[in-house]
Amino acid sequence: MGDTPPALAIPLLVFAGGIYAGCESWWRRRHPAPPSPYTHQAARLAEREMTEAARKIVEEAYATLSALYGSAGAPEPAAQ
Repeated sequence: MGDTPPALAIPLLVFAGGIYAGCESWWRRRHPAPPSPYTHQAARLAEREMTEAARKIVEEAYATLSALYGSAGAPEPAAQ
């Protein structure tokens, strides 16, 4: 009688694991996970956002420093 509960525990655990796996599979089919943020579309959107941010930085820098470069343009060609 002392060996009966441990002997029955193993099939009970296997059966409970199977029930759990079946329920989890059923739940996942009806409640799918949201799309992964690591898709090609997400990468393209992030690249586009990064490009726009870089463009804004360059435009701001050019606007700030344009006074330094305004008079240092190319020399005028000599009149003939």
